[in-house]
Amino acid sequence: MNTTSPRRRTGRLLAVVAGLAATTLALSGCLYAMIPEERPVATSSATPDSTGVPEELRPFYEQTLEWTSCGDAMECTTVRAPLDYADPGAGEIDLSVIRNRAESGTAIGSLLTNPGGPGASGVGFIRDSLGFAVGQALRDSYDVIGFDPRGVGESTAVRCFDAADMDAYLFDVPRNPRGSAEWEAELIERNAAFAQACEAGSDGILPYITTENSARDMDLLRGVLGDAELNYIGFSYGTFLGATYAELFPERAGRLVLDGAIDPSVPVMEVSTTQGVGFESALRAYMADCLTQDACPFRGSVDDAMADLATLLATVDAAPLENVDGRVLGADSLMTGIVAALYSQDSWGFLTQALTGVLAGDPEVAFILADFYYNRVGGEYLDNSTEAFRAYNCMDYPAGVTAAEKEAAAAELAERAPTVAPYWSGPDSCADWPYPPTGTRAAIAAEGAPPIVVVGTTNDPATPYEWSEALAAQLASGVLVTRVGEGHTGYNKGNACVDAAVEGFLLDGVVPENGLRCE
Repeated sequence: MNTTSPRRRTGRLLAVVAGLAATTLALSGCLYAMIPEERPVATSSATPDSTGVPEELRPFYEQTLEWTSCGDAMECTTVRAPLDYADPGAGEIDLSVIRNRAESGTAIGSLLTNPGGPGASGVGFIRDSLGFAVGQALRDSYDVIGFDPRGVGESTAVRCFDAADMDAYLFDVPRNPRGSAEWEAELIERNAAFAQACEAGSDGILPYITTENSARDMDLLRGVLGDAELNYIGFSYGTFLGATYAELFPERAGRLVLDGAIDPSVPVMEVSTTQGVGFESALRAYMADCLTQDACPFRGSVDDAMADLATLLATVDAAPLENVDGRVLGADSLMTGIVAALYSQDSWGFLTQALTGVLAGDPEVAFILADFYYNRVGGEYLDNSTEAFRAYNCMDYPAGVTAAEKEAAAAELAERAPTVAPYWSGPDSCADWPYPPTGTRAAIAAEGAPPIVVVGTTNDPATPYEWSEALAAQLASGVLVTRVGEGHTGYNKGNACVDAAVEGFLLDGVVPENGLRCE
């Protein structure tokens, strides 16, 4: 099931959380730092590696890259990739790539990164939050690489709505009562219009926006960068991308770290339910902390506070609040803002401000959180992450959820996540996608790959810990590292044990003890 609700945006908030942690609400429009003065850089790349590459793909693997300055000590280039790897002559797309050269002056190789999504910009991730992406030890020793996957950002991109239409799609409150047949028909009509706009605006690329093709693009990047093996750290959805790469190219997998894992074998309805339960758990953890704070707008036990929040959501659902910019906050947008803040414990204070405001009839801070989620600033969208998110999921997740499966999932969610459940379901937003899905849901073993490190956080709301356990067990060479704590993903989040395990592996090839638990 795919709707505009936030339940499956598994990696979108990495950049958002970085912004929330570094920015005051008064400066909420400043998602990106100003770009310092550029410096001259070399214009040629390393010798490409096309060992074992099929003849028809060699022109892509053997292309010479031209790099230009694109920020403080960073270089950018564009890589040509086949639109369709099964038919390399059928057309080309561009992949936007950014590189931060090893700060020690000597690189042990390239380290590709992916921030998640699907649909988050890897170029923006490195350009705007390099220190959030990787620690200093990795920056010293690797050429750190960010790239926008096909369909995303500065690469050949999926295009759907303009800003005004996107605002209407994401924020307009349905005219009909939640759960009614008329409400469902209204949302189906919206989703169909979105899908039609994506087909019209995306120049024929939609059927090729898949995780498998993106994993093949990563091997192309490995080759043109001159690396014999892929070294990689992927977060959230980026774990699915990395595991897919290892399955396709086990002999070319180098040191892979998959942080905040997705279980590739879980059916789509179970994905939705598990994430809903994860966010309910994170919300209860937030409430337990909030109740110890003088500024908390709730009182009593955690159960009392959750009941009061459920009442608040229902109240806003029945009587939405008008914002200063003319938008109206309904329960769905409020839930988006709540979810945005739950990705990191550092953002809990913003959630308290948002809920305090809504209780007083002021939705401004709640909208700030929702806007961070969608990368919306000043009425404009800074990227196409929402469009790309839909494109990948509609091609990656098999269709065919039955009414009985949907009903069973709704019942389980209502029991296990009663606060979240009313705002976590709706009609399938991929039902009218112009192309049938090509992805499957199955365990990934990546037989023949070297050790792959999987990092899981025990109360991760977006990619629940059980998924990291499952992926580490599925991978023939999986090694599980556990971060005990709150929030999404584990590396570079202040846990020295996790950081040492990840960096020891990526820098020196030291495989952590399987089952290492970092309190």
